[in-house]
Amino acid sequence: MYPDPSFEREGYARVPAVFPTGECQELTLALGAVTGAGRRGLLEVPAVREVAFSDRVLGCLHPYMEGAPRLVRAIYFDKSPGANWLVPWHQDLTFAVRERREVPGFGPWSVKDGIPHVQPPVGLLEQVITVRLHLDPCDGDNGALRVLPGTHALGRLAADQIQDCRTQVEEVLCAMEAGDALLMRPLLLHASSKSMTDRHRRILHLEYAGFDLPDGLAWYESAE
Repeated sequence: MYPDPSFEREGYARVPAVFPTGECQELTLALGAVTGAGRRGLLEVPAVREVAFSDRVLGCLHPYMEGAPRLVRAIYFDKSPGANWLVPWHQDLTFAVRERREVPGFGPWSVKDGIPHVQPPVGLLEQVITVRLHLDPCDGDNGALRVLPGTHALGRLAADQIQDCRTQVEEVLCAMEAGDALLMRPLLLHASSKSMTDRHRRILHLEYAGFDLPDGLAWYESAE
């Protein structure tokens, strides 16, 4: 895959038809039903590892990562009539780690589902790439992601800065087909609305980093 020059400028890129629809259906069956909004801690699921380390996914990453892509988080989201939610404009600012260690530049800390999370230095966030593999078609009716292009280059943003971006940057709706992938930088401002249909919006969310954490910090999930 050749690099898309707009990725570093805009903070996201669509990659069509990474997987055929049939394989998306097989992955959906392998992942099974979801209780609530989604499932975390999926690196031990063989079907997830097979997809995450496939040549088709890694080929999307290699043009943009200096180090070998390391999978550090996998989440399965299913927005459906039984679990419907909206996500306000935000950046993805935390890493999930095995235990809390006081390391300069890392903080504040929080706990999600019993797992320690920490905000790392911006320079590390800038090196992470998220791959959102769409297992269903999604559009404005069933809660497709919306992004504010270029905002990943602004660093960590306070609430008032996020509001300013909303008035100054035109949002883009990332409508996708099953099998499409969306690559994005964690600092890109993004949001999604509630679904207005009875269709599922299933997404396998994969985060990759090409570096180790410093001073004894360890990824909560990590697979190479």
